[in-house]
Amino acid sequence: MKGRRIGRIFVKMQLVKREQVSKALAVQKERAESGQKVKVGEVLRELGFVTDHHIAYALAGQAGMQLVDLDPEAIPAEAVDALPAETATSYQIAPVSFDAGSNRLVVALKSPDNFQAIDNLRLLLNFDAVAVIADAEAIDQVIAKHYANQSSGAANIDFGSEELSALEGRGDSVDLEDLVQAAGSSAVVRLINMVLMQAIRDKASDIHLEPFEDEFKMRYRIDGVLYEMSPPPPHLAMPIVSRVKVMSNLDIAERRLPQDGRIELTLGGNPVDLRVAVLPTMFGESVVMRVLDRGNVQLSLDNVGLRPDDLETVRDLIKRPNGIVVVTGPTGSGKTTTLYSCLNELNDPETKILTAEDPVEYDIDGLIQCQINPDQELTFAKLLRSFLRQDPDIILVGEIRDLETAQIAVQASLTGHLVFTTVHTNDAPSTVLRLTDLGMEPFLLTATIEAIVAQRLVRRICVDCKQAYEPSEEELMELDLRPSDVEGRTFFRGIGCDKCNNTGFKGRMALFEILVMDDKIRELVMQQVSTTVIRDAARRRGMRTLRESGLLAIYEGQSTIDEVVRETITDD
Repeated sequence: MKGRRIGRIFVKMQLVKREQVSKALAVQKERAESGQKVKVGEVLRELGFVTDHHIAYALAGQAGMQLVDLDPEAIPAEAVDALPAETATSYQIAPVSFDAGSNRLVVALKSPDNFQAIDNLRLLLNFDAVAVIADAEAIDQVIAKHYANQSSGAANIDFGSEELSALEGRGDSVDLEDLVQAAGSSAVVRLINMVLMQAIRDKASDIHLEPFEDEFKMRYRIDGVLYEMSPPPPHLAMPIVSRVKVMSNLDIAERRLPQDGRIELTLGGNPVDLRVAVLPTMFGESVVMRVLDRGNVQLSLDNVGLRPDDLETVRDLIKRPNGIVVVTGPTGSGKTTTLYSCLNELNDPETKILTAEDPVEYDIDGLIQCQINPDQELTFAKLLRSFLRQDPDIILVGEIRDLETAQIAVQASLTGHLVFTTVHTNDAPSTVLRLTDLGMEPFLLTATIEAIVAQRLVRRICVDCKQAYEPSEEELMELDLRPSDVEGRTFFRGIGCDKCNNTGFKGRMALFEILVMDDKIRELVMQQVSTTVIRDAARRRGMRTLRESGLLAIYEGQSTIDEVVRETITDD
């Protein structure tokens, strides 16, 4: 929304004077400088120059949309029933009318800026959604009257509709037309809508839909741990999976082969990508949706959790003109976030950055991002060869999986490029052994690798229910500590509360281990010594291991003994 344009509309309507618009623009600019984004219409309202109704009238005229007067008492019951509570409250929209015959739902928006919500409603609710404008106060009143006391969840969904009754049981005997109809039914659409909304609210990283012989489980992975949700009836397994396949443009008729797809939505105002993987099992298709909430991701090295000394080290490493920086860790350990944060810091008009990924998880302006496609023989190695003819400064290789990819990455480094990549190993020193096992010559590794960064994610203690306690000797032994080693230190854990769903944890933090390849470490690599020798030498030269980073997190009251023991290995 362009402030000056709507300001002219208000002036033309003779609601405000030019001087008042100028004053509002000055306030808007002042707030923007302090990091607060506000629309000029909101400022004019705060200053008492216009009302919510005036703003709605101007916005409707500006966007060429219909303006409606909402009466909370006059909203048809069928319209309220058609728009789920979680959708209305999340998008801050209100139902106006609903025609079951044409499946047409009219929805009131506070601003045309929220028009993206309508596209998502068409996808999520399977309605012919139409947008109109109403003043913000009226929309708030409708939401308060009709949705304030409704709870989201499976309890509000009609699972017994006649259109689903024909799908009781499982098997290939289900008619495809019945399945398509069921996948678009209001019960299934509302359930999927609720599942996605709840996953975003709970900050889930993955949604699991799992068929078993007598039940259909639904689980969220939150802070690295799977939690079971209230399961839908088993006979809805096929319609639910089919609905997900429709949304991700997969073949609804194919139930014998794995399929991968993608769903792009805006939920609760945030852009969200869902990476969908469908797997045939004994009792039906299992679905996992990886949730990439792009609106909540902060791709900055200042936010990944590096300690000040490690942050300084990483910033020095990524500013080198050439070489290879390897990030290692298991799936879901935050490697992608760390790599993107490094690239984001280096991203400027003077630098050409190319990435080869599987898949491309976040779209970043200024980066040329490519996704591998093994079905078309587009591999990491093939992309890398092409990259070298694209005059890049920096290259990201999503993962080194084979000798060919490793060799081309080394070639890129030796020809003056800075290369970022990942390898799946337990810690930084063992990465050297992994690369030599692939067939890389030690002298090439020492000539190109600048550093290896290992990382893990541990759950963070909930600050709302955090309490001090005294750990048992058995707990300390898990960390190879004696009571005398921790004398005077305070340990913490979460006892569980509403804010953390009674888990005692809320959010996660990263632990890092940074192995810098200096002359001594390079000498040891050339000698092909054991991982233990390399680790001991690196520790003497200042490397903090994952376990040592975990101990600091425990001593600082950020995480627990159990978390650190679960995610790290002993240093001995």
